[in-house]
Amino acid sequence: MRLLDMREIRLTYEGDLPARTGLGTSSSFAVGMLQAFHSLKGSYKSPKELAQEAIHLERELCDEAGGWQDQIAAAFGGFNRIDFSEEGFEVSPVIIYPEKKRELENNLLLFFTGFTRTSAEIQKSTRFDKKTETLNEMVSLVDEAQQLLTNKSSNLSRFGELLNYSWQLKRSIEEKVSPPYIDAIYEKGVSHGATGGKLLGAGGGGFLLFYVEPDAQECLRNALSDLLEIPFNFEDKGSRVIFCEPEEYDLG
Repeated sequence: MRLLDMREIRLTYEGDLPARTGLGTSSSFAVGMLQAFHSLKGSYKSPKELAQEAIHLERELCDEAGGWQDQIAAAFGGFNRIDFSEEGFEVSPVIIYPEKKRELENNLLLFFTGFTRTSAEIQKSTRFDKKTETLNEMVSLVDEAQQLLTNKSSNLSRFGELLNYSWQLKRSIEEKVSPPYIDAIYEKGVSHGATGGKLLGAGGGGFLLFYVEPDAQECLRNALSDLLEIPFNFEDKGSRVIFCEPEEYDLG
């Protein structure tokens, strides 16, 4: 509010899922709040400007450790390839055939592990500078994953395998990313039909996403019946204003 000189505001927030679970809730909140404030002031910000402002708010003004991808995802929405560099970031839409998109959506199952954590704590304990080779290998998987999604005739089960491989790479970076109780849940999922998966966010708890072919989904759901499954759909539009009726007030 100080950043944008907002006054006499009552801010109400509603969320369907808990915070500190790796779903990017804090960044979604930051992007949505900035979008609302700009609308009340009668100004428009592009998705890139919103993302940049949210990154500045969280990473610099609030001095919270973490990445940039959540703010960008919340501002843009949809399937995107995000390339980072010293100059900033570039967002390129990934165009997926509708039937391929439905297949991917139907084959992804999301489960809440029951554990919450603060992303910044894990980020601060992670020594990325010691894991350059692992990080480069993770980046190298991006092109293949993108080709699988954009190729109409590709077999998406390979996408599940890539999820598994990238997760094994990520958990090797820092032991706090996947503590024993998370490993046990993940192994149970893989042994009951999941081709692959990953823990969302920085790690340590939150939500596990599995890629599961339709004929194995009932088996996996039975095996993980003690966890809460969260149905979801892909979001295409990102942050947007659905109603705006600004009130006038004296700035003094």
